[in-house]
Amino acid sequence: MFQNVIVRRPCRAMVEGITSCPELGKPDYELALQQHDAYIAALRQCGVQVTVLEADERYPDSCFVEDPAVITRKCAIITNPGAASRNGEKDEIVGAVRKFFPEDKIEYITAPGTLEGGDVMMVGDHFYVGRSARTNAEGIRQFLAILEKHGLTGSEVTLEKVLHLKTGVNYLENGKMLVSGEFVAKPEFARYERIEIPEAEAYAANCIWVNGTVIVPMGYPAVEAAVRAAGYPVLLVDTSEYRKLDGGLSCLSLRF
Repeated sequence: MFQNVIVRRPCRAMVEGITSCPELGKPDYELALQQHDAYIAALRQCGVQVTVLEADERYPDSCFVEDPAVITRKCAIITNPGAASRNGEKDEIVGAVRKFFPEDKIEYITAPGTLEGGDVMMVGDHFYVGRSARTNAEGIRQFLAILEKHGLTGSEVTLEKVLHLKTGVNYLENGKMLVSGEFVAKPEFARYERIEIPEAEAYAANCIWVNGTVIVPMGYPAVEAAVRAAGYPVLLVDTSEYRKLDGGLSCLSLRF
């Protein structure tokens, strides 16, 4: 069960954030704020305390707090984001993390290693980490060593197409996971009950489990129906403006 969540308000500069799909247009900042409000409300409905950090105009993508840190039940790991325009975000998340972890339980990925939290999926005390354009072999080596030090385990997953691991696979607890695209047939996940997402709704593979409820992006009826059929209560949150920046539900929070 999660007790705490950290989020950061989107900044006005988000309209200049990184995107692989410019054809979707630039985000509407005011609408993004409303969607963020709804996201926070949905999290609170799941019984967590939400720490809301102020917007940081220096970093257009800084609302995606999942990337500069990974939080486990034993320690917090400050990452070293692989996107140059986002690398400084790691220094801005440390203060929030220190409110929950003593210094000896905060670890750091250091150059030349890079790692982004969107590439890390927690399944109990095991962490799958995707090797991507943003997370390199040295970052993964350091990450796995940190996990081992704290009595946790991890393993590498090679990504072929997606930006981040959790773009296409997300664990819903109880041995179930949402899978889309390249993850449908990955042997690493063969042991789980996999809920396949149709290609037309691949974006919505990025759902989040919060204390028994699954938050699902609004507008993806097949995914919503599949999650409900798997036995989970569902909350819908519109993330249309974050999709324009390659962002989804998991990207917008640190849950622990």
